Amino acid sequence: MSEKQITMQITGMTCAACANRIEKGLARMEGVADATVNFALEQAAVTYDPAKVDAAKLEEKVEALGYGTVKQSVELQITGMTCAACSARIEKGLSRMPGVSQANVNLALETAHVEYSPAEVSVGDVIQKVEKLGYGAVLKQEAQESGDHRQKEITKQKRKLVISVLLSLPLLWSMVGHFSFTSFIWVPDLFMNPWFQLLLATPVQFIIGRHFYTGAYKALRSGSANMDVLVALGTSAAYFYSLYLTVEWNRTGGHHQPEMYYETSAVLITLILLGKLFEALAKGRSSEAIKTLMGLQAKTALVIRDGQEISIPIEQVMAGDILLVKPGEKIPVDGDVVEGHSTVDESMLTGESIPVEKRTGDAVIGATINKSGALKVKATRVGRDTALAQIIKVVEEAQGSKAPIQRVADVISGIFVPVVVGIAIVTFFIWYIWLVPGSFADALKCAIAVLVIACPCALGLATPTSIMAGSGRAAEFGILFKGGEHLEATQQINTVILDKTGTITKGKPELTDVVVKSGTTEARFLTLVGAAERNSGHPLAEAIVAGIREKGIELPEAQEFTDIPGFGIRAVVEGSEVLVGTRRLMEKYKVDAVDAYSKMEELEEAGRTAMLAAVDGTYQGIIAVADAIKETSKEAVSRLKALGIEVIMITGDNERTASAIAREAGIDRVLAEVLPEGKAEEVKKYKQVGKKVAMVGDGINDAPALATADIGMAIGTGTDVAMEAADVTLMRGDLNSIPDAIAMSKKTMRNIRQNLFWALAYNVIGIPVAAAGLLEPWLAGAAMALSSVSVVLNALRLQRVKHL
Repeated sequence: MSEKQITMQITGMTCAACANRIEKGLARMEGVADATVNFALEQAAVTYDPAKVDAAKLEEKVEALGYGTVKQSVELQITGMTCAACSARIEKGLSRMPGVSQANVNLALETAHVEYSPAEVSVGDVIQKVEKLGYGAVLKQEAQESGDHRQKEITKQKRKLVISVLLSLPLLWSMVGHFSFTSFIWVPDLFMNPWFQLLLATPVQFIIGRHFYTGAYKALRSGSANMDVLVALGTSAAYFYSLYLTVEWNRTGGHHQPEMYYETSAVLITLILLGKLFEALAKGRSSEAIKTLMGLQAKTALVIRDGQEISIPIEQVMAGDILLVKPGEKIPVDGDVVEGHSTVDESMLTGESIPVEKRTGDAVIGATINKSGALKVKATRVGRDTALAQIIKVVEEAQGSKAPIQRVADVISGIFVPVVVGIAIVTFFIWYIWLVPGSFADALKCAIAVLVIACPCALGLATPTSIMAGSGRAAEFGILFKGGEHLEATQQINTVILDKTGTITKGKPELTDVVVKSGTTEARFLTLVGAAERNSGHPLAEAIVAGIREKGIELPEAQEFTDIPGFGIRAVVEGSEVLVGTRRLMEKYKVDAVDAYSKMEELEEAGRTAMLAAVDGTYQGIIAVADAIKETSKEAVSRLKALGIEVIMITGDNERTASAIAREAGIDRVLAEVLPEGKAEEVKKYKQVGKKVAMVGDGINDAPALATADIGMAIGTGTDVAMEAADVTLMRGDLNSIPDAIAMSKKTMRNIRQNLFWALAYNVIGIPVAAAGLLEPWLAGAAMALSSVSVVLNALRLQRVKHL
């Protein structure tokens, strides 16, 4: 038995019993010779027979036992891809590697995202596999550090194109002289000489066009075919047939001038190079969103160390550093104000044009602009942890991901090239045997035209370029799609469920009413209620505490505090038990507060959130707060209704308060008094009746509902939690971003469908036209190059979207 050993990193173990359980479970598997689990290192060393069990099955067993295995991912920059068949080939090759759970190759971005088990495969193995398939691969981070690889590639392409044009022009000139309608054009005799044409065409064919041969060889060696195969076949056929005619002409004494096809091969290669250059330039523009976001970052920071102000690159700022930010400067990283008072322009993040006031203790976000006063800021999140870095990461991942519609294009591209080669061969024999019997030149010309016009480049670029442009433009509107699949799914939404607090409303409630039971002093009542509420992190509690403090009342510490979700709070203050919350809370603790219900209903009808308070089991009064709706909420709801989308509000608030807020926002359906855990159940109910549901919340309290919905949308300013919980993050906190996101999804999908239609239609029309002999090979090459460029340019229209 040829045994193999792997070491797996295990997660979720809490004690030695966990390690023993995993060890026994693995050891009982057929083919496992030995299993040892180290609880301290959180590792499992397993010796097994690969003929009976593989690493994937071992990982499945660990997960079935209730634990996890560590998966890692790597981003690679790929070079050498020419069409969709290349990206599909790399993807397939990587996916088949032992230990690789997922591989996603993006032709437009020229990147590969690979998820793998470090126990079975290393990054080096993945890179070697890509190179074995005939392409180049480096870590994306290394590629970025070594400069703009795309710019280097464009410079190289330009140089090759110039040489190719200079060598091809005399050949093109000689070809023009063959046509009867251009007989008036003078062509030097030298240009008509077959040996001179051979001299010009050979460097283009084998030096400029060398990568077509190497690419074709590597593709065929691994059992697949790509664009390089088509180009190499077509141009080689024209070149070598012309070479044969040249030798024959020389053998017969050069008396009769043969019709050469050197210009066909040389001009084809030149046109393909031109098309690829235009394509590269256009693809570079589709990454503008990332460059724009990166350009928002400050380049340097003024750090106070050992009492000295030192200017350092932003990459060297460490968490805990004290930064001095002068008026007019960008705040370098995320942090907290420790000294100073100013206003900060946060429009790049929130879309709010009015600067926000910042004092000691307030949080500030990197890349926002300090407007008026000097601030000292303590760095809390630096490098990849800043809000802007997280935004850039989300956009990059979205641009690199695949929408489900792309799978169709991938399948077609994978079988396209062999089919085209077959059609070209059939075309050749039909012409040679039937249409123009014995005319090798005519048959060859038609076969070459078929080979060249059918390159699947446009098909491969149709989806990724649109995803890049659409998600990038959406990011500029403050809408972050987490992946291509979410960008595609958002267009199908027909029901939007909105959380109330902080989503429809501003999320900054204010204390509005205090109603005290006769015989109770207001100051004493507020002291007890404020002391109890100051331990809660709920926005309503913060509003109550702030309102009480504004009245000049000092708040003591609570001895005990319990948060009861969906009911309220319980605390012990100065020896007294204090309850603040809903009617259900009073009923739960057997407090008689029936006499207060009519007043409570009156406040709720006015849109207030009213809470009952009891001390030592006796009702003492009502405290009410109001949270005004955002100025744009009503407009956004109206826009959603105009799109035919059902809008529902969900909240833990009581029916009356919720209905008052809903009426103000123009919402007809309300789900009130829903506990946090019940929100996900309500989402499920709508999904079960066939609705496509978007849940919109703050991304923290509403995480289960966001995850349950078809599309989860987090309203917020880009915190890690919000981005992790949601499929779409609405950075600007404005409900108008919801119809904007749906509109962007529809525009992007329409753009993708246009691209796929024209890419397929082009081939469906072009192949028969070429096979019928109605297209010169060099014109077929020009048309092929034009199709790829047109697809990319159509996708770039998404970057010019002004309004959603």
